[in-house]
Amino acid sequence: MQDKPVEQAYELASQRYSALGIDTEVVFDRLKSIPISLHCWQGDDVGGFENIEKKIGDVGGGLAVTGNYPGKARTPEELRADLEKAYSLIPGTHRLNLHASYGEFHGVARNSLDRNQIGPEHFQDWINWASEQGISLDFNPTYFAHEKADDGLTLAHPDREIREFWIEHGIACRKIGAAMGQAQGNPCVTNVWIPDGYKDTPANRRLPRERLADSLDAVFAEEISPELNLDAVECKLFGLGSESYVVGSHEFYLGYAITRQKLLCLDAGHFHPTEVISDKISSVLMYLPKILLHVSRGVRWDSDHVVTLSDELQAIAHELVRGDYLGRVHLGLDFFDASINRVAAWVIGTRNLIKSLLLAMLEPVDRLQQLEREGDFTSRLALMEEQKSLPFGAVWDYYCLKSEVPVGAAWLDEVKQYERENGDRSN
Repeated sequence: MQDKPVEQAYELASQRYSALGIDTEVVFDRLKSIPISLHCWQGDDVGGFENIEKKIGDVGGGLAVTGNYPGKARTPEELRADLEKAYSLIPGTHRLNLHASYGEFHGVARNSLDRNQIGPEHFQDWINWASEQGISLDFNPTYFAHEKADDGLTLAHPDREIREFWIEHGIACRKIGAAMGQAQGNPCVTNVWIPDGYKDTPANRRLPRERLADSLDAVFAEEISPELNLDAVECKLFGLGSESYVVGSHEFYLGYAITRQKLLCLDAGHFHPTEVISDKISSVLMYLPKILLHVSRGVRWDSDHVVTLSDELQAIAHELVRGDYLGRVHLGLDFFDASINRVAAWVIGTRNLIKSLLLAMLEPVDRLQQLEREGDFTSRLALMEEQKSLPFGAVWDYYCLKSEVPVGAAWLDEVKQYERENGDRSN
């Protein structure tokens, strides 16, 4: 009986969209084919499992996690259980984005197995779990929270030995990504982000960027089949400890990605507050076959807030649909909030990204673009605005019902129950 109002509302809504030439069932089929890569680090505040005793605030590398909400995952098993709960509340089949610091070393001390020595065997439990869950994995080298990154420099470090260490780490991570791709039968996206930069004005902006380019070339020197692994590089405007100068700026990585044909990762929180990545997508895809998006929400600065159904999120989704870019863009999330329930954060952010894609797919794109070609900008604007008041919510609710996940805010009850059942966790 609870399903009947949802179905009735959907029937009326689908008729409204049908009048615009939109087949909602076709939209559902398209939407469920788009995977979103959830980020493992939301579940434990970017702690990882190299040093289980790490406390909140010890991340470093320009990263900071605020809040102390109870229930943080303390072990790989707890993190996987939390992820399973989150996936069960999100429509569709999605991916998981892992950092290298989340390997399982089974008691091996870090001082006897450093990051330049890790291999696929340290992620075999994750690979097995992903196979059981029917999801695929993406990967990231971890260039922070390490004594060789304490001064805020890694691949651009002036000390050759430190650069070599991080180059070896990057090479090891690409091999791990390839192993994941081999196991899951589709490419793992291995994304490089480094914290390198200076807190105050540098005396030489050129040399660190030359060193970074040389280091990246060394990391990527070995050819790996794109059927197994796809390399991405991620730019940033500034970070904690690198307020005045970031080596891997947008311009640096844009040029690097184009000349080396790597994926460029655009993070929604990595630009000036007046900049938006929705306006960059079409330009970048003029020169690159594929890109990676880290969907986040910066508030005044790169604070990585939980993704909400904001104007910019909708603009990103509309750009992907209107430009027919969905087959050329890998979608991932990147935020960390320790002030709220961490499973809820995943669910809120992911469901909002899916909602934005649904909103964009329900738009009569062909009609709007025809009006634009005809120069009828009045009708274009009018239809865009009228679209905003159509019964999208009824379509979303039915999509959730059809996907066998909770409708509306009912998922929150399940998260609260899960929280009560796991109340013995202490941070």
